[in-house]
Formats: sequence, C-alpha cells, structure tokens
Amino acid sequence: MAAGDEPAWGKDTVAGVLAIVSTRLSLRDLCSLLLVSSSCYRDLLAQSTLWEVLDLREMSRAGERLISALSLARYQNVKRINLEFSRDIEDEHFVLLRNKVMKSLHGLESLNLNGCQKITDKGVEAVTSCCPNLKAFSIYWNVRVTDLGIKQLIANCRQMVDLNLSGCKNISDQSLQMIAESYQELKVLNLTRCIKLTDVGLQQILLKCSYLESLNLYALSSLTDKAYKSIASLANLRFLDLCGAQNLSDEGLSCIAKCKNLVSLNLTWCVRITDTGVLALAQGCPSLEFLSLFGIVGVTDASLEALSKSCSNTLTTLDVNGCIGIKRRSREDLLLLFPYLRCFKVHS
Repeated sequence: MAAGDEPAWGKDTVAGVLAIVSTRLSLRDLCSLLLVSSSCYRDLLAQSTLWEVLDLREMSRAGERLISALSLARYQNVKRINLEFSRDIEDEHFVLLRNKVMKSLHGLESLNLNGCQKITDKGVEAVTSCCPNLKAFSIYWNVRVTDLGIKQLIANCRQMVDLNLSGCKNISDQSLQMIAESYQELKVLNLTRCIKLTDVGLQQILLKCSYLESLNLYALSSLTDKAYKSIASLANLRFLDLCGAQNLSDEGLSCIAKCKNLVSLNLTWCVRITDTGVLALAQGCPSLEFLSLFGIVGVTDASLEALSKSCSNTLTTLDVNGCIGIKRRSREDLLLLFPYLRCFKVHS
C-alpha cells in the first residue's frame, strides 16, 4: 500500500457499518440504500431486525404502500407497523390485506392507527383478524369505531397489554366491560376524551385489570369518587392522568394515594382538591417524579411543605401555576423545597 493511501474496507467491515447505520435510517432512505449495489442489498436483507418495523407514518398512499411492502419476503416477520396520521388509509386496504398477505401479519405485536380517521369497525375487524399475537393497539382520535369494533378486536387479539383508545368518543361502558373481562393482563390503558364512559364501566376495569401500570383518564369530567376510590386497588400503577377530574375530592385522592408506586400524577384542574388530599398524597406516594397541581386554588404552602418531606429527592417536574393559595411558588422558592426540579410548567 502506498504511503498515504487509505485502507480499503473489506466486506465484513461494510456489512458491519451498514448494520449500525441502517438502524437510524427512515424507511425511504433504507429502501434507497437497497438500490446502491447488490452487496448492499444482500447485507441489508441479512439484517432481519430491520424488517421487523414498517413505519409509514404520515405517508401518502399509505394503504397501497402497506400492501406492497407486506407482499415482499423481507417483511414476512414484521412485528411493528406504524400508520399514524396516514389519513388516506381506509377499511378496504385492510380487507385487501387480509385477502392477500394475511400470513405476513401473524407475528405482528404492535399496530398504530392513530389519526386514521377513515377506519371504521369494519377495518378494525379486518386487520385484527390477521394479528392473533397483537399486544399493543393504538387508535387515537377515531370517532367511527364503536363498541362493535372493540368486540372484534378482543375476539381476534387475546394478548393485549397496551391499548390506546384516546378520543374514541363512540365507545361506551360496554367496551370497558369487554376489556375488563378479556384483557386482565393489561398494563397500559388510555381512555382520554372517551366521553360516553361512566363510573360503572371504569369500575369494571379497576376491579379486573389489576396489573395496570399506566392509566390515562384525561378530560373525563363525568367520573366521580365512586370510581376514583377504586384506583387504590392498582398496586402496580406508576402513571395516572386525571386532568380535568372536576368531581375528584380529597377523599378520592386519599384513596389514590394508596398507590405507593406512583411516579407521575396529573391533577390539573382537579378543582375540589385541597391540602387534605395533597397531604395524603405526600404520605402515600414518596416516589413521585411528576406532579401537576395546575389551577387548583384550594392548595396552600402546607401542601408543598408536606411534599418536600417525602418527595424532595424525587420530584423533577412540579406545576403549581394558578395555585393562588400557594404564596411561595417562585422558581427560587420551589428549588429550596425540591432541589432536583427541572420543569416548572406543564400546561400553558
């Protein structure tokens, strides 16, 4: 080799570099890389984990792209599909999928249909009938799916542990009853803005889904302490969002405080809460890292003093904006009580 010449990369080196770089590429770039050379093509196909994820987020013609991709041998073991905000995808794409490439989805574990607003119960039935091993299903912001779609999901997919129904305004307590009966291993459940739900349905979930670690009840203003008190039974709960829970009382919060493993709690606009509830929270939940009391006028400095005795070494996010009963709520005052705070404002 002449002085100053760079050593040529061997095949093994190229393959190794591709293995590292390709994991950071978008689907479009990855497909472009396939066309560079035959050796690139072979090396990329050999990286089987690359083809376990199919990300079509926000893409045009996502339905056609999905069917085309799943027709290829490299996607025969796909585990995660992301169609978030692929707004042109329709029921018929999933019907075609079932008829043409059903076997490709047998090992699918995660399906994201967030913002796919053209999907109805028919589409849910078609796609989930191909995915018996699905463990995570997200269909945020869909007002066409009803209890029938949830019934079909449950009939087809028995291993669910992560379910996001945020914004599905046409599901009712009937869906919660079915979920409670069939998904008792569920760990994550998001029911944000599912406005038809009542205490009756939520109580079924709290009674039977005892492994829940994350529960989002954001903007469900009709729920009451009758349901909130039952949250105490969730021994593994770490994340709880109760933003806008206008009927939550100190008594209800005192029950929730029995969830000693809580790390994140959103009490924004829980307007009935006072120091009594927060003191119970401070005593029961010493591992809190995130807490929002935004807009609660009934709490005072006594709440912060109690929290500082139990959570001063764990809290990194604390929002007390709008808590006019707390007089010492400047950044400097809060850092004296909670030295590890990094975020002081969650809501604007």
